[in-house]
Amino acid sequence: MVTATGSELKSDLSNWDPENAATWDPRRAWWTLGITTYTMFISFATWYVVSAVAPRLNEVGFALDPGQLYWIVAVPGLSAGLLRLVFMFLPPILGSRALVVLSSLLLLIPLLGWTFAVRSSDTPFWVLLALAFAAGVGGGTFSGFMPSTSYFFPKRLSGTALGLQAGLGNFGISFVQLLTPWVVGFGLFGTAALTPQSDADGHLIWLHNGGLVLVPWVLLAAVVAFLYIRSVPVTANFREQMDIFRIKHTWIQTVLYVMGFGLFSGLSAQTALLIKNLYGGPNGLMYAFIGPAIGALMRAAMGPLCDRFGGGIFTFIGSIGMFVGCVVTTVFLIPGTVAAFPGVITGILVIFLFSGLVNAGTFKQMPTIFPRRQAGGAIGFTASIAAFGPFFVGVLLSLVGPVPFFVWSVVLCAICIWLAWWYYVRPGAEAKS
Repeated sequence: MVTATGSELKSDLSNWDPENAATWDPRRAWWTLGITTYTMFISFATWYVVSAVAPRLNEVGFALDPGQLYWIVAVPGLSAGLLRLVFMFLPPILGSRALVVLSSLLLLIPLLGWTFAVRSSDTPFWVLLALAFAAGVGGGTFSGFMPSTSYFFPKRLSGTALGLQAGLGNFGISFVQLLTPWVVGFGLFGTAALTPQSDADGHLIWLHNGGLVLVPWVLLAAVVAFLYIRSVPVTANFREQMDIFRIKHTWIQTVLYVMGFGLFSGLSAQTALLIKNLYGGPNGLMYAFIGPAIGALMRAAMGPLCDRFGGGIFTFIGSIGMFVGCVVTTVFLIPGTVAAFPGVITGILVIFLFSGLVNAGTFKQMPTIFPRRQAGGAIGFTASIAAFGPFFVGVLLSLVGPVPFFVWSVVLCAICIWLAWWYYVRPGAEAKS
């Protein structure tokens, strides 16, 4: 006899179990996914608002050198990685509802901070760095939201659910990089007191709109999460969650995701500055928008395929594709001429494209390899380490230059090709997933 879906689910969700149709409510699961995905979208936009605003700071009177700009754009990656190490422990401690509401409200700190900081070119460099660090909370939330979402879905749908949430959430990067150049061109309704600034040519710029425009949508996320999200009974204290570090696959998945999301997030933050510093003329912000959009779209689209064929094969194929992209980028960077620009941007876009396969594949693998609570912890930890991508990519580009950075990226991709093949794809692999 088949038991009706949700027929035995208690009103307080205390017996919630997605693997048992009788104690799972798919409508609630998908509704929760929708709210948290929207909030993650706004969170990623907040995380990357610095990368969209920083390249234009000197236009409104700041006098920052390229190294300082690299650091401003890199610091949100540092803070996101550190904060993810905190957020990864919060889902089974706070519960989904409190986690999403609190995370949403924290986004107001960097958004309002940048709104007012950019209005005066006398704002000290250390203040800009502090606000860049605060913006990392938008990236930090990922390690809370993704494990929380994994509690709501059965393993057979984990690839689709996590792929949609991460992929659509990642679109927040492209959104803010596309929105900012447009929204800084006019005054927002009801903000007449915030007068524009002028660039060297006398053109008016409302640079403060880059942060301000997101504030109403953050408040909406907090209200909707408070009203409609419920928590499910997955609980563990800090000590209990540490057991994931004794499992080999936690570390293998971390290396794979550092390649996939680390390069995706790092290049998302640094592509505009990289193009501006190397070539001057091409519109770096346009390409900074396209790359993350491609990677996010691929990640969302690959989720259902990962559910059908397993995540391991897509992690492997994605690793090969990212290796090729890094090689192409390196080859065309070496001449250092404007004529090589099309080859460089082609290689970078290939990296973005195949990062979507790696990121979707790994986030299907973890819910399959690990038990539910450990899967949440592994997802949170791997995401924490990979979130340092914008920081380390920015620092390496600043210290060693683009060519050595991409050479090292080639080596990382080669290592990940072997890891994905040996542990998850080859005949006899110990963790087919």
